[in-house]
Amino acid sequence: MITSEEKASMNIKFENFIDTLAGEDLFGKCDRVDEVLSSGVLTGNEGLGMITMDKVKPELDIREKDGSVHNVIMLGSNSYLNLSTHPQVMQGAREALEKFGYGMGAVSNYAGITDIHKELDARIAKFHGTEDCIVFPSGYGANIGIVSAICGKNDVIINDAANHASIFDGNVLSGAEIKVFPHRDMKGLERILSRIPAEKTGRLIITDGVFSMDGDMAPLDEIVKLAEKYNCRIMVDDAHGVGVVGPTGRGTAEHYGVMDKIDMHVGMLSKGPGGLGGYCAASRKVVQYLRLYARSYFFSTALPASVAGGLNEVFKLLEADNAGRKKLWDNINHLKEKLVERGFDIGHSTSAVVPVMVYSEPILFEMYQKLRERGVYVNIVTYPAVRRKECRLRLCAMKDLSFEQIDRAVDIISELGREYGLIK
Repeated sequence: MITSEEKASMNIKFENFIDTLAGEDLFGKCDRVDEVLSSGVLTGNEGLGMITMDKVKPELDIREKDGSVHNVIMLGSNSYLNLSTHPQVMQGAREALEKFGYGMGAVSNYAGITDIHKELDARIAKFHGTEDCIVFPSGYGANIGIVSAICGKNDVIINDAANHASIFDGNVLSGAEIKVFPHRDMKGLERILSRIPAEKTGRLIITDGVFSMDGDMAPLDEIVKLAEKYNCRIMVDDAHGVGVVGPTGRGTAEHYGVMDKIDMHVGMLSKGPGGLGGYCAASRKVVQYLRLYARSYFFSTALPASVAGGLNEVFKLLEADNAGRKKLWDNINHLKEKLVERGFDIGHSTSAVVPVMVYSEPILFEMYQKLRERGVYVNIVTYPAVRRKECRLRLCAMKDLSFEQIDRAVDIISELGREYGLIK
């Protein structure tokens, strides 16, 4: 058993293992991480890397690191609409697999695309009301590629503090001047914009649409007004909004009625669409530029045709608003109502992402472990994704969950919430 003194001496904070220590071999940090993970001290990593034993669905078996297998209610998947298992989507993927095989063997700009890929570009562009679209083989690669291609050393990027890590990584790669305003703080945003020198004319405001850790939405109506006032372009990463929010599921920009005011609509094909990749829907000229200058596109093998084929069917369903969005919202609202009734703090979520605030890392680590053991799979969120004092469990609603499954999960979460003093 590790004593509290021994635990403290291990210095287990995430950031303590990033830099090589004086006199240490380059891989010394790897040894130090292994020592902590092998010690028996709860670090929040215990549930990472679980093996899923079935396709994504409301209840499924997972295999723990010790080899044991047990059933969980799934509240940790980004496949909000369960489109990864939709029969129409799977059939589209099968047909493309049979025709083109399981991989493309080339980057998109050489011999890596087919008519299936071009159809996907066109369908996403139509969905967002833009002239064209570029599809990247990964969501992370989309953000770093778009930002680092469009922005350079003479430009200024203005970010919401809660933007996804991939956006900030793209900022750094771009070499541009980086500004950050407090989360959803429009006075803070305007304060930054008002101080940008007149000669700095390359200006890009970047924000998530739905924020991945809080589940709230960026006030795009206000951001649009400020962008117009201060001559800025706007990029919105609506990874968790596409297919979920807005009157017809077109995301945060549709929710605020500003779809035609957003210069670059960025989305992730791995969330609501249930597949793989990321994209930027924009003007023809912007997309043309990205095809040539976005290094994560130019130097990456194209998305497999089978994934593109499935995604074409996804966007047929989304275009017709026939992907189950209304049923998903019934589940979102039911989950949030039940958690609030029990007394949990769920922040200000307006999406399928529902945080359950814990505020204490030791409690978070124990709850995360016990929830999985008792049959509920959720995600754990702490530093560096959020500040430690704002650590939380992150729940994701899915369309195919039943109210009965949600109620069972909330009962188990509530038992632990009372045990640890989060609720009465």
